[in-house]
Amino acid sequence: MDPLLLQRRDDRGVVTLTLNRPQAFNALSEAMLSALGEAFDALAEDPTVRVVVLGASGKAFCAGHDLKEMRAEPSLEYYERLFAQCTAVMLSIQRLPVPVIARVHGLATAAGCQLVAMCDLAVASHDARFAVSGVNAGLFCATPGVALSRNVPRKTAFEMLVTGDFVSAEQAKVSGLVNRVVAADALDDEIETLVASIVAKPAVAIAMGKTLFYRQIEVGMAAAYADAGAAMACNMMEPSALEGVQAFIDKRTPDWAKARATRTRDAL
Repeated sequence: MDPLLLQRRDDRGVVTLTLNRPQAFNALSEAMLSALGEAFDALAEDPTVRVVVLGASGKAFCAGHDLKEMRAEPSLEYYERLFAQCTAVMLSIQRLPVPVIARVHGLATAAGCQLVAMCDLAVASHDARFAVSGVNAGLFCATPGVALSRNVPRKTAFEMLVTGDFVSAEQAKVSGLVNRVVAADALDDEIETLVASIVAKPAVAIAMGKTLFYRQIEVGMAAAYADAGAAMACNMMEPSALEGVQAFIDKRTPDWAKARATRTRDAL
């Protein structure tokens, strides 16, 4: 039996995770959620990882929770446990110290749309469609709404939540749910453009920046500025930042390898 989650990596530290339940439109069964959670936890502890790309096999990105599985055990205790498990997986994406890019094709509905919204970046093919469609089955997409409302304007999010209607890839881009929309055969090339730009930057700056980015979003403006100022001061003391600034002054290309070596030596 094929694994639910495929994983491969290249020599740059770019890891591609592929949801692999094509016959079920990659629905997030309990087993799939467990596989994702374990993968994200392991990647978070691996200092060689630079970027994670999250894609899917088959005709769809992800159809959300496995409704057949959910209907088989109709108890409050089960549903609370299931949604807590899903929430933990979603939050683990944000806690990863590297950017996570959603590679979206076909449908991304309900918790599948939530998965896109939780990723740091998203690239979609023209055929992609997005919806938080639980309301059509009498189930308001409350947990997907948490991620959705932090990506798109408030009224756009609410309309999607109360109508369950699909939005196109272009509409998703305009509203901010995805970064880029390209032809299906250009999807991997467009993601590679993003990946190449990210891995060319110092890993420590990206990691510090991602942590600060999400932390400051959830607080008031004054507290966010105080936190950001402290983060920038710490970042400035990193060898990579010192090398980058000096290279700018010297009008030369930064020597990131030298900066990494300095950081490693200082840590010993």
